[in-house]
Amino acid sequence: MNTEHTFRVEPLDATFGAVVTGLKLSQLDDPTFTHLYETWLEFALLVFPDQHLSNDEQVAFAKRFGDLEFDLAPISNVQPDGTVRRDDNSDDVVKVLKGNMGWHCDSTYMPVQAKGAVFTAHIVPSTAGETGWADMRAGFDALDEETRRQVGELSAYHSLYYSQAKLGHVPKEGSEYKGYGFNNQDPPLRPLVKIHPETGRRSLTIGRHAYGIPGMDADESEQLLQRLVDVACQPPRIYHHTWTPGDAVVWDNRCLLHQACPWDMSEPRIMYHARIAGDPVTEFAAHA
Repeated sequence: MNTEHTFRVEPLDATFGAVVTGLKLSQLDDPTFTHLYETWLEFALLVFPDQHLSNDEQVAFAKRFGDLEFDLAPISNVQPDGTVRRDDNSDDVVKVLKGNMGWHCDSTYMPVQAKGAVFTAHIVPSTAGETGWADMRAGFDALDEETRRQVGELSAYHSLYYSQAKLGHVPKEGSEYKGYGFNNQDPPLRPLVKIHPETGRRSLTIGRHAYGIPGMDADESEQLLQRLVDVACQPPRIYHHTWTPGDAVVWDNRCLLHQACPWDMSEPRIMYHARIAGDPVTEFAAHA
């Protein structure tokens, strides 16, 4: 391989994920990106230290993976005027930040599930505030044969409105989070077992947005879905990243769950999220 197109890949101590060094994400030529994309499909999560991407550079990098579901969203407890949002159960943004602390996939509650995401750290708290990921390919493989057979025949509905309501959060009129995700009141029905459109590997489609398995009562459905999360989201199938300003990551939303971790919300935390749109053929799920 031409050395100008190589970079260093250090696998994480998990069933997935790698730290990638020796390149600048803002200066990738096409052959290097092709190699990087293949590496991403293999590891599902790539961590890039010391990138310090501008917002425009983050969006440009994310677009190399495909069309974007949205260009850039702040994942932050800091308001536009620079003050920290109050953690007193009055702020819908804080309620969504706390909801994201449950294991989930992005946009499973929309008709087209996201392909992936690029995430960057700008300001991080002095301690905690990690982001975790969990490998749903290895999670599926870890199930016993009878459970694999059972879940292979089942589907679940997905709803952000449902998952936030479980936490007592119904957005106030005029809330910043009144629209996206909450406006989809016809929840899509997704199989519990997904076949990755590019690798062919099976993985679980579960997490906090999933509920209401047809053919089961609500309690039975909830118990099964929680058991799947409990089994899948265990070492060596999980990794929690401690952020340093300048870090960037890209993950494959088609086979990983992720979660935010708590921190002292009197401290600011500013991250930016660019969401890569899913293929409308392979990631579409209709309400049924």
